[in-house]
Amino acid sequence: MAATLFKRAKGLLGTKDFRSGEALVITSCNSIHTFFMRFPIDVLFVDKACKVIKAIHYLRPFRITPLYFKADFTLELPVGTIESSSTTEGDILSLD
Repeated sequence: MAATLFKRAKGLLGTKDFRSGEALVITSCNSIHTFFMRFPIDVLFVDKACKVIKAIHYLRPFRITPLYFKADFTLELPVGTIESSSTTEGDILSLD
């Protein structure tokens, strides 16, 4: 979990790979960038009620997302996670 300012800013920067089943939760986050990342990711922007506001498949390195003002936190996931889990905008997530 990335809850501090430093961890939120760093995100996955410097990570060489992202394995299936892993995720990075970034709190207080309504936009991300993938500058200097080495691999694409899937991204979910989620509100306080755990409702998926926006699902982004295959966000490539050196990109920036729009601001999603209703998002409370962001999940960065390995590519293919959104598709394999059939997650769509409007879904309510159960986070354990």
